[in-house]
Amino acid sequence: MTSSRRLRAARTSLVGGVAAGSLLLLASPAFAHVTVQPGTAEKGGYSTIAVKVPNEKDNASTVKVELSLDPKHPLASVMPQAVPGWEVKVEKSKLDKPLQMHGKTIEEAVSKVTWTGGKIEPGQFQQFPLSVGQLPTDADELVFKALQTYSDDEVVRWIDPSKPGGHEAEHPAPVLKLVAKGSAGTTPAKADDKAGDKAGKDSATAAAEKSSGSDTTARVLGVVGIVVGVAGAVFGVVAGRRRSAA
Repeated sequence: MTSSRRLRAARTSLVGGVAAGSLLLLASPAFAHVTVQPGTAEKGGYSTIAVKVPNEKDNASTVKVELSLDPKHPLASVMPQAVPGWEVKVEKSKLDKPLQMHGKTIEEAVSKVTWTGGKIEPGQFQQFPLSVGQLPTDADELVFKALQTYSDDEVVRWIDPSKPGGHEAEHPAPVLKLVAKGSAGTTPAKADDKAGDKAGKDSATAAAEKSSGSDTTARVLGVVGIVVGVAGAVFGVVAGRRRSAA
């Protein structure tokens, strides 16, 4: 085999390998987790959070979501917002140590919230809002546990604790970070909105530039066409006169 053939063969193998790798990357599913949004809230206050549940399967729907609250830090108030198409059930448990709130003694608190009756289709997600409070002041996070049931009876347990070193668990439990008052900053939702607005503006600018470029090209081609047409007409007239003269 000559050196040029070897070079072409090497290039072909390289292109084939890159193409195969690209196909594998495109074929790999983009996994998402059950999370609590926004991910942070202020200590000692009240907050509205949403349990975000994506459907990770392409052949089954999510039909049931169960959320167990952090037993180490019971909340006196947990109120779910109605979600169209879903029924909600709130379960309470007796507290080992009663809570004191607004001069009242709270002896039981919500321990579990369950949503049933609806469907999260493949490729979609659903948010289940909750109003919670009063958030603890002696903790840096609330750890929830979620069970996601699919229409094919598979149950995914989002209950794994965080691993040392910041490594993510296979099925991490949803976590709400608690921060000092005034340091919560911009919520992820607002940050996403800003990013989305910027992306939208960039897209609009790109589209305008593309449209402007296309208009300019069309004008140039139109002028060239007119010039060519005029030149052709002149050439025809001149040629006709020469034939007549001959």
